Amino acid sequence: MEQIQRLRERKEALKKAGEAVRNQIAQIADEESFVELSSFGFSEEGFGDRPAGEGVVTGFCTVGGYPFYLVAQNFAQDFGGLTKGQCEKIAKTLGAAEKNETPVIWLLNCQGAKIGEGVNVLEGIAGLLLKTTQLKGTVLQYAIVGGGVYGAAAAIAATADVVFFLKEGALSVSSPLVLSAKAGKELKKEEVGGYDALKNAILPAVKVKDLEEAAAHIKFLTELFGGETVDAELNAPAPALEGKIGAQEALSLIEDGLELGANCAPEVKTVLGRIGGIAVAAVVFENVKLNETNVKKIRAFAELSCCYGLPLVLFVDCTGVEETLSANDSALLKEITEYLNLLDAIDTAKISVVTGRAVGLGYSLFAAKSAGFDFTFALANAEIALFESEKGAEIFYGGSAEGKEALLEKYALEHADPVNAARGGYLDNVIEPRFTKQYLIASLQMLLR
Repeated sequence: MEQIQRLRERKEALKKAGEAVRNQIAQIADEESFVELSSFGFSEEGFGDRPAGEGVVTGFCTVGGYPFYLVAQNFAQDFGGLTKGQCEKIAKTLGAAEKNETPVIWLLNCQGAKIGEGVNVLEGIAGLLLKTTQLKGTVLQYAIVGGGVYGAAAAIAATADVVFFLKEGALSVSSPLVLSAKAGKELKKEEVGGYDALKNAILPAVKVKDLEEAAAHIKFLTELFGGETVDAELNAPAPALEGKIGAQEALSLIEDGLELGANCAPEVKTVLGRIGGIAVAAVVFENVKLNETNVKKIRAFAELSCCYGLPLVLFVDCTGVEETLSANDSALLKEITEYLNLLDAIDTAKISVVTGRAVGLGYSLFAAKSAGFDFTFALANAEIALFESEKGAEIFYGGSAEGKEALLEKYALEHADPVNAARGGYLDNVIEPRFTKQYLIASLQMLLR
């Protein structure tokens, strides 16, 4: 009985040391579904004068009835600081997730590495980061940024497939205090690494109000990535789509859409949802000029689509490359080639609908049959051309006595009408806007595996 009593006391000490983080776990996991693992794993002796706990709680649970492994950093224990023991404990959990092909949920709240361990913790961090990257594309990883996440712990979030930010969440490779000092002004952690601050990080980020909302999104996305279809009215017309289809109209075609990375390159909207009950990864363009940031965002989202077998659907309105010095002196061309390499590797369905303009590289990259699209459609009022209207009219009809409006209309009819591309066999059809959803559903059903 003495040993049993001692065990109970130790468990109670662990529970008390991780009370706050276990309350957070309870807000995510289904009631009484969390089973803790490796609770007595420590870098050094965990009892006596030192508070109990390793700074991380690991285990498995269900969320909405779906199984998950869970890694929750305990900020109350050494500020959630990474130790070699913590890294090994997490890596063990990730290994189990990989073996059982079960998604992982991260609850991140960590001030960085525990400096007292020196090189030992650096070895642990290297092994942990390697394991997280090895899981990418094999096992879904959801990260919830619930507080300040600094140093190597921030890199963990960068490997996640979806990153949820609470209001108080912040990611920073360096300490916000250091960055504030270098910037010469006092900044809150959210101003350094919060959701709104990370405009160029190209993270698949979603802002949530609380852990319950994050859990609801995780359940929805798990169903979506699992390829589950739902009942939907396949033949209902969309009479509102009579004119040009802009970004908002295109988004209305996606059921239950959840946008990732809305804080970055907002002219390109990357959305996970369903069309006709079929799970898709959709990219919606809104009068886009290509630059390094938005091409990188499209490439990263296409990679997500590729990794988990979701059909990639593009609603194209792109007039080619941004004509600026900054775009010219950037990694834009490299990002374009990386995107094309990825597109060639994707063996899932790829569908393009030209809803606005597809000019120059806007067509070649996002609508061309030669780029590997299974189906390509264009709306009757779309434009597909080598040049934008004014430049094209000037090149083709320079010196004409006709007025500007007449020349623009002539260019649109002779060179930008999508029927011209259809004549060459480059479009599967030119369609009325109101039948867009029907064509998409029929194409997705044909390509569904």
